[in-house]
Amino acid sequence: MTLSRLGYRNTIIPLKAPLHARTFASTVISHRPRRTLLTLGFSAVASLTAYTIGSVYPPPALSYIYSPYSRSSSSSSSVIQSTPSFSPSELDSIESQLLSLPLLQELRSSSSSNEYYLTRPYSSIPEERRVNNLTAGALRGPGRLAVPPVVWAKKDESEAFVFVHVGRGLCGHDGIVHGGLLATLVDESLGRQAITNLPDRIGVTATLNLSYRAPTKADQFIVIKTKLDRAKGRKVFVSARVEDLNGTLLVEASGMFVQPRYAKLLNSTSIQQAIGEPPSSPTASSNSTKPEPLHLADGEKLDNLRKEK
Repeated sequence: MTLSRLGYRNTIIPLKAPLHARTFASTVISHRPRRTLLTLGFSAVASLTAYTIGSVYPPPALSYIYSPYSRSSSSSSSVIQSTPSFSPSELDSIESQLLSLPLLQELRSSSSSNEYYLTRPYSSIPEERRVNNLTAGALRGPGRLAVPPVVWAKKDESEAFVFVHVGRGLCGHDGIVHGGLLATLVDESLGRQAITNLPDRIGVTATLNLSYRAPTKADQFIVIKTKLDRAKGRKVFVSARVEDLNGTLLVEASGMFVQPRYAKLLNSTSIQQAIGEPPSSPTASSNSTKPEPLHLADGEKLDNLRKEK
């Protein structure tokens, strides 16, 4: 009897796999451990290379997390000095660097330099007032605001450049200047720009808006560029940019300053000493023989009352 008669005409009987096929399959499986070892070895070499390069040339983000400044090695039981102590030569070095900054030298040597003047805020206020002042007293010293800032201001008081050195004792996160300290510097710089444009040279902060654009590293010079936006009566609107010496934008700010209604009763001499006065012109002082008019308590000039009579 044939297979076709039994119904196996279209049936294919599977045969067992030949010996060489089984040998080939076992050969593929035997290469997997070698491929895994090569992958692990390559990953280890790449990781070691990346770590070495990152240690030699760390990205900025890592320098913010792991500060380059050394911490005190003193034990917890010993007294840790809160701020470093500088020798007079180190303070003189910061002062010399401040006055020789390239941007400041460029401004002083420009063709429009006769439209500006240089002044040093807080440098002429008496000691009895300095001790009760934040920026001129508590924040002044080695590792903080080591030297008074330099202001390069336009004579029409429309703009100014404020050069400041911020030390390592002004940090929030280690190595990064505290944002509140930057807000204080911006507030006083904008205040100076506003006060010089108010009628009685006395003003207070009404609004202050800040946008922090990049971390500000400690122990460097920064430039606060202030500008008068508009003035209307007792209100002055000003804006500022804080940059490092490379021109990187660190902070943007704007504010409104208002002259109090009782400003006419106050003496603005101390404020002018604090913010830095423009140098007086010898010619103008010698030619001005007419005395300044006296003011009454309400601010009205006494000469006007005499004319009315």
